Amino acid sequence: MDLLALIIGLLLATVVAVGLGDRLRLPYPVLMLILAVALTFIPGFPEVDITPELILPVFLPPLLFATAQRSSWAVFRVRWRTLLMLAVALVVVSTAVVAGAAWLMIPSIGIPAAIALGAMVAPPDPVAVDSIAGRVHMPRRLITVLQSEGLFNDAAAIVIFQAAVAASVSGTKLGPDVVLQFALGAALAVGVGIAMGWLTGLVTRLVQSMVARSAVTLVVPFAAYILAEELHASGVIAVVVTALEVQRHSRPQDAAERITRTAFWDVVELLVTGLAFGLVGLEIRQVIHDEGTAVLGMAGTAAVICVLVFAVRFGWLALMSGLARSSKNTLRPTSAKEVLILTWCGMRGLATLALALALPLTLEDGSPFPARSELLVIACAVLLATLVLPGLTLPWLMRVLKASEDGSVERDAARLLAARAQQAAVAALKDHQLMKELPPEKVALVKEKMTRLHAELLDGSLRNESLGDKRKRGRELAIAVQTIALDAARQEVVAARNEPDMDPEVADRVLRQLDLRTMTMPE
Repeated sequence: MDLLALIIGLLLATVVAVGLGDRLRLPYPVLMLILAVALTFIPGFPEVDITPELILPVFLPPLLFATAQRSSWAVFRVRWRTLLMLAVALVVVSTAVVAGAAWLMIPSIGIPAAIALGAMVAPPDPVAVDSIAGRVHMPRRLITVLQSEGLFNDAAAIVIFQAAVAASVSGTKLGPDVVLQFALGAALAVGVGIAMGWLTGLVTRLVQSMVARSAVTLVVPFAAYILAEELHASGVIAVVVTALEVQRHSRPQDAAERITRTAFWDVVELLVTGLAFGLVGLEIRQVIHDEGTAVLGMAGTAAVICVLVFAVRFGWLALMSGLARSSKNTLRPTSAKEVLILTWCGMRGLATLALALALPLTLEDGSPFPARSELLVIACAVLLATLVLPGLTLPWLMRVLKASEDGSVERDAARLLAARAQQAAVAALKDHQLMKELPPEKVALVKEKMTRLHAELLDGSLRNESLGDKRKRGRELAIAVQTIALDAARQEVVAARNEPDMDPEVADRVLRQLDLRTMTMPE
């Protein structure tokens, strides 16, 4: 009962943190983390004991699915070089540097345990980045870089961590078979994700209830993650691929379902994010409490590791910036300002805590796991340093660097897409038989409405026209004509969403206005 009351309290606190964050212009996940840590100082506050094996399967699938829904396959085809450089190569480099430092500073840690620490602190958290970066008007291009990194880097870190822990427990060496293990797991996970995406499409076509179809999308991420993990594949990649497949199979005519599902997932993402970071804060405080005064003796090592985490990320991004200038790859940082911003946004979160808590207590021979207490404290220190400090200071940094955007790039992209949707609507009506059945004044009214469609898609306004005299002259025909036009416009936007140079979130905004316009049409 105490745990249930705590969860309800954290969900309520999430709503409060969102409101407070809007007023203070601070990210609510960071506020939830700080609030949860502060709560544990209250005398008599119940201890929280969460099974480490449940942290990733419970929280990661819905949050990854929510983030991946805002992307598309076409975008990843463009970003694949950036994806490999950040989600795989940077994770490996960060792991190696941190492992080397830990092996030198922590007595008797052993190379496998040191590598496990490196894997724990290597992957930035996509949920934290997505929640924080969007609030400071960061250039959209940088957000897409962070999203590309965050959706897949957990997969590489988890594989390295599991191999390192297995080697440490068994007393064997960590071999190059990790690379093969990761490649096979990723390939199998892609297959699982594609299958789950197809199955989701089949279920949604068979189920009549719109609410049930939205609920299916909540079940599917967990099913994909669990199935992939049971097959010894990457649950992270399986969930991301499932989300991309679900979006790829989205049909233009499913306007009401998209509106319902978007609202549903907005609520799910907000509450799960708040609950997750609240529990992270409680667990961090519990780790510090369990270690007691011994934490002070570990502070020096933890501080060095925190500095290294920032330094490695900065150096790697600086290298990518140099490559970007020579290759003109705009999906990489192109200036020192962008390198600094992307470095500051390397926030650790759920994966770091879950992997730290998943460290075994003993080895096969019954002896304690090497330096387990130090590894836990260091992981929590990195999490706090990379999440709380950047989360609270990123708005200030963006102002100092004058790096915030006014949204003009997104507005220009939306304007072009809205124009395409308008042209598609006009083209669909041009030779349609219904237009020939309308009286001249009705044709003029339809043409005027199509010219206004472009502006309506941009400003999101919904103009519900008075039907007074229209009921007397071809009301049903006018509605049919509007339906044809909106169907053509939605078809154009859905197709554009899968184009490599199209920002999926811009397309989603325009599509949402078309969906809302469709739902407000009289029947």
